[in-house]
Amino acid sequence: MGKRRKSGQGSIHLRKDGRWEGRYVIGYDGKGLPKTKNVLAKTKEACLEKLEQLKAACEGPRPKGLQTGHVTFGAWLDHWYQSCCKPRLRPTTQKTYENAIYQHLIPALGQIPLEKLSTSDLQRHYATLQESGRLCRVDQYGPGLSDRTVRGIHAICRAALAKAEQERMCTGNPALGCRLPPKRGRESRVLAPEEIQRFLTQAREDGCYELFLLDLATGLRRGELLALQWEDLNFRTGALQISKQLQRIDGKLTLSEPKTKAAVRTILLPRPVLKVLEQYRERILMPSSWIFPSPVKEDAPLDPASVRKRLKVVLERARCSRVRFHDLRHTFSTLALEHGMDVKTLSTVIGHTSSATTLDIYAHVTDEMRSAAARKIDREIGRGQAAGEAPSSGPREALPKEKFQPYRGTRRKPGTGCISQINDRLWEGRYSPVWPDGVKRPRNVYAHDRETCEQRLAELIVQTKAEIAAEKARRAGERHPA
Repeated sequence: MGKRRKSGQGSIHLRKDGRWEGRYVIGYDGKGLPKTKNVLAKTKEACLEKLEQLKAACEGPRPKGLQTGHVTFGAWLDHWYQSCCKPRLRPTTQKTYENAIYQHLIPALGQIPLEKLSTSDLQRHYATLQESGRLCRVDQYGPGLSDRTVRGIHAICRAALAKAEQERMCTGNPALGCRLPPKRGRESRVLAPEEIQRFLTQAREDGCYELFLLDLATGLRRGELLALQWEDLNFRTGALQISKQLQRIDGKLTLSEPKTKAAVRTILLPRPVLKVLEQYRERILMPSSWIFPSPVKEDAPLDPASVRKRLKVVLERARCSRVRFHDLRHTFSTLALEHGMDVKTLSTVIGHTSSATTLDIYAHVTDEMRSAAARKIDREIGRGQAAGEAPSSGPREALPKEKFQPYRGTRRKPGTGCISQINDRLWEGRYSPVWPDGVKRPRNVYAHDRETCEQRLAELIVQTKAEIAAEKARRAGERHPA
């Protein structure tokens, strides 16, 4: 059996026609598939020589500082990232790499010659990062970087040095001998069933019920949820297509491809959730292509940062555990497993690359399910009480449940106007939009009760927005006549 070539050196094999063929990956297409070039030769030695020439031509000439043989670790890190890594990384991953390389590695180790970089140099730097490596939010998180961040910085060092060894820029990879902080999984927190009910009740009162209901019913990532458009949902079949995600890149909201190939998927919504979304679409005053549009920007998606803040407020008002938005995804997955969904199906629904990832994250849930199943089997076989279980004394008396009353704020949502009571028999509704000329012009309606005033105010808002849109169109026509 032939010796396997190292990653990044290309491949070589003997064709059926007797010639040798060498292949080298020059990049990746939009779908993540490799693009290759090949060379042909009559002998293996000639093919290897041509493959090296092809590889050198594809990589281009090295920067001047890398041709002398006296290369520093910082110069190599910069060359490796800009030439080998950056073109293939997602924008958010680029930020992670740049932060590790240009803020943590090059300032501390960049002047060390690449040949003289040792394992002890890296080990001392990792210890320093853990003690005092944080550059911002020190008051909030402490002076040191987390174990997970240090492990990520080490992974970048190891990959860069492996490429340097492959290019014969150094002998050996000093990163391979480092001792790293232990890998600890981040503990996922989930909402209890009674918390979910309070949470959704409060979300309905705060006007974000449909957003959080859909996430708890599907386990979508925040970026996937906010990138949804009405064209992605088929109301007849209930199929919801997830094919993009919303991210903030360089301060701008940008639509991009999902996190992995497996994240491109189709989910069938339960009929009750589909009915809620149908009613929600009919209530929207200004039509938008986005399922969850921005309340302040025309035909724009909801900002992820505002959703995170809204989640915090709803959780506090509903007296629920403080969880992250991503923990709503964990809540869905935990409930799905507890209600009998198999791991393979769950992995497909939530967009994991493999079932092993799902098992690794939710091992504690599956362990509890296996224990519960074993107790049930034991009771069936032994026809008795499970070990450690108190004898049953008939049906338990149901404890009275406290009915949760949602918090009702006094502040109205932006764009809905305001209502005030003038006297015992008169209510006033006011809407004060900014017109295209930059002037705020208030409009009023009156009624003898609040309900009628709310109805008249809503009609006034729709009418005024239509007039503003027409005025904008007229002004645009005057600026750009046909």
